[in-house]
Parts: sequence; C-alpha cells; structure tokens
Amino acid sequence: MQAAILAGGIGTRLKPLTEQVPKVMVPVNDKPFLMYLIELLKSYEINDIVLCVGYLGDQVKDFFGDGDSLGVRIRYSEEKGKLLGTGGALKQAQVLLDDQFLVINGDTYLPIDYREVERVFFRRGKKALMVVYDNQEDTGVKNNIELDYDLRVIRYNKDTRSPNLQYVDAGVLALKKEALDYLEEGCSISLEKGLYPILIKQGQLAAYISKQRFYDMGTLKQKRIFEEFLKKGA
Repeated sequence: MQAAILAGGIGTRLKPLTEQVPKVMVPVNDKPFLMYLIELLKSYEINDIVLCVGYLGDQVKDFFGDGDSLGVRIRYSEEKGKLLGTGGALKQAQVLLDDQFLVINGDTYLPIDYREVERVFFRRGKKALMVVYDNQEDTGVKNNIELDYDLRVIRYNKDTRSPNLQYVDAGVLALKKEALDYLEEGCSISLEKGLYPILIKQGQLAAYISKQRFYDMGTLKQKRIFEEFLKKGA
C-alpha cells in the first residue's frame, strides 16, 4: 500500500530546533525523525511514498532524494508560497496518489503492523479508517475521538474535554482517494476541519483501535520521550 507523509509542518513548539530545519528533519539520536518513519514503513513493505513538504521542504528533498538509496520510491508534492494545512497539502498531492493509501502524520511514530491496518480498511469498506489509541499510557495529547458501537468515529473534537471522547487520533489514516474530492484545491484547510466532518456525517470514517501508543514530536518533552523509547528498543 502507498503512504503519503504529511511533512510540511513548521514545528512552532519545537523551536529553536525548527528555526533552521523543518520538523521532520529534526535530529533524533543523530538521525532525522523522518528517517524513522520511512524505515518503519519499509519494514512492512510500504515502498511507495509521497512526501507532502512545505516549510524548508528543499532540505527534505536534498536529503532523501528519490529514495533509491533507502530502497523505496519517494515523490514530492511541495507547497509553494502559502502553507495549505494537512487537508490542502493532501489535496494538492492527489494526482500522485493511488486509489487507496495511508496518510501518516510527519511528526508521529506509531510502531504497529500496517498490513493489519490495510486488511481492516478493506474489510470495513469505508472511505476512511482512522487509527486511534485510548491513552492508557499518556501520550501528552488529549482524547479527541468518540466512537459508536460499530467502531465508527462519530465525533472528532480537539477543543473540548468530554467523557465521551475516549480515544485519541494516533496519526495514521487509511483513505480512499475519492474522499479528497470533498476538498477544494488550493485552499488552506486541515483534515479535521475540512474532511473528517463530512466523513463522520456520512458514517464513512471507521476506527482501528491500536493497543500500541504513538510517539509525538510535537514538543521538546515528547521528543525526549521518543528518544527514550528508541534507547529501550536498542
């Protein structure tokens, strides 16, 4: 299965580390964070990768090139001028995407079996499948997902706290390309505001519950937690 990695973020909360480099290129144990994502995907035979780059995107392109040295195929969709947000960036990349693909947050590392996510996605037959986590081990990101009895996402809300919000978006989404038709080309918009409400209303956003926590590079503290995780696995 193909993967699109959202790698255009500025990384405001990681400053000063991101003043000269994009968030995905911030070194973690002397290796760019994005390298860990690509190696993880490759370990599950996901070798076709589209990188949606924006802020300081030339650094990403110069470092990874076409991916041949890593044994993968990398193509780029680059935001020129204004940043488009996660939804706008994915819409811009639409021409490069397969009919079904994974969307990976460029600042999130989730070590699960992506082949199983793909199998569940096909079995559910929805336009999208979101990987969620119950925050049993605190990820530092508050719960923002409510599910119904059929494991469909019925609410996505980052702005409020509620006992019904029992899961958190784990940064991985399986998506049918046709869903991108709901987004207007060239507009700056996030997936959670531009696409998820439409899919939820249609009952087309299923959930895959992960028992494995994700690691987020959103802040310096979360970066240190990821570094500790890597040391334990060494």
